[in-house]
Amino acid sequence: MNKTLKWIGRGLIALLIFSALGWWWVGPKWRSLLLDPPEDLDVLFWSQSQRDAAFQVMDQFSLLVKSREILPSSKVKELPIGEGLILNEDIDGFFEEQRLAGGLILHKGKIRFEKYGLGHSADSRWTSFSMAKSFTSSLVGIALKEGHISSLNDNVSEYVTGLKGSVYDNVTIEQLLTMTSGVAWNEDYSDPNSDVALFNNHKAQGGLPTIVSYMRGLSRAHPAGEKWQYSTGETNLIGILVERATGRNISEYLTEKIWQPFGMAQKATWILGSDGNEISGCCIQASLRDFARYGLFMLENGQIEGESVFPDNWVAKATTKQVDYGFPDRGYGYQWWTFNDGSYTARGIFGQTIFIDPNRDLVIAFNGNWPTASDADLNRKRFEFIDRIKVAIDLQQND
Repeated sequence: MNKTLKWIGRGLIALLIFSALGWWWVGPKWRSLLLDPPEDLDVLFWSQSQRDAAFQVMDQFSLLVKSREILPSSKVKELPIGEGLILNEDIDGFFEEQRLAGGLILHKGKIRFEKYGLGHSADSRWTSFSMAKSFTSSLVGIALKEGHISSLNDNVSEYVTGLKGSVYDNVTIEQLLTMTSGVAWNEDYSDPNSDVALFNNHKAQGGLPTIVSYMRGLSRAHPAGEKWQYSTGETNLIGILVERATGRNISEYLTEKIWQPFGMAQKATWILGSDGNEISGCCIQASLRDFARYGLFMLENGQIEGESVFPDNWVAKATTKQVDYGFPDRGYGYQWWTFNDGSYTARGIFGQTIFIDPNRDLVIAFNGNWPTASDADLNRKRFEFIDRIKVAIDLQQND
């Protein structure tokens, strides 16, 4: 009995030691999540502290969430450190107000400002949410140049045959890109019964991809081409369309056509839906510097080794107003938010931003965690801050 008790005691001591080591090894992000785990996978309804930790490890919930790797380049595009940009701003206050995980300013290809928060760093990944839409748009442009897509005037159901017989029969690829299909969609992030909250948990029928099965059951709200309606579901359809057209999953296509040849420095990932397809309207995880490099890729007209991967005039069309959504000085392009001065931006919920200003050779990237998915006041203040950055750039160029 004494020997048995000794062995039990030794076992308990060993268990405590290994538990303590494991608790230390997982790091503060995972410790935070283990102490306060989300009740479900719907990130729209997690607490702020849960999101602070989870946005850095979204692709590591391997038992619950699957993702595909986007492998880095063997020839990294360097981002040299330039002269620090003088910003007469309360930077710490701005980071706190915006709940920023990181901010980076690239001017003429050089880093002029870089700062991190919320436990984030240059070496870790942060989730993009709808910034991924702009990446997906680029893949359409590449597939068009390579001949996998014949024309943006082609009907969507010619490529995604599971949509035949639905309201998408007479919707063109260009109308998907500009979100003018006229198909009814609810993108209310605060409503658990909205389409954006429900589509990924849909039980697909007929062997179709989840998003195709869900979207083919929707109804028409407006004639195609007449009215803009923001729809993550339609970007997810674009991802399926690119896969069908190219025969490659879009993580591989992004790796081969942009990530590696342009010189991205770190591995990225793309989260998959329950059917194993990328959620192409969302959820690329990457470092802040690689998000900024993607901005530089667009700024350089998609040029790799002297030749653009896009058709002629693709960037000009994709990043200028194709449709009005109610603001006189801005519009929507091919999955890009556009401004009339020629600048444009990729945006994601909870405060993710890549801002690109070709006139100033300027890229600004922000990652963050707003208190709510969408916040008009914080969004306004962010772009007012970006306007002041532009003024600082102009003044210091003229000194």
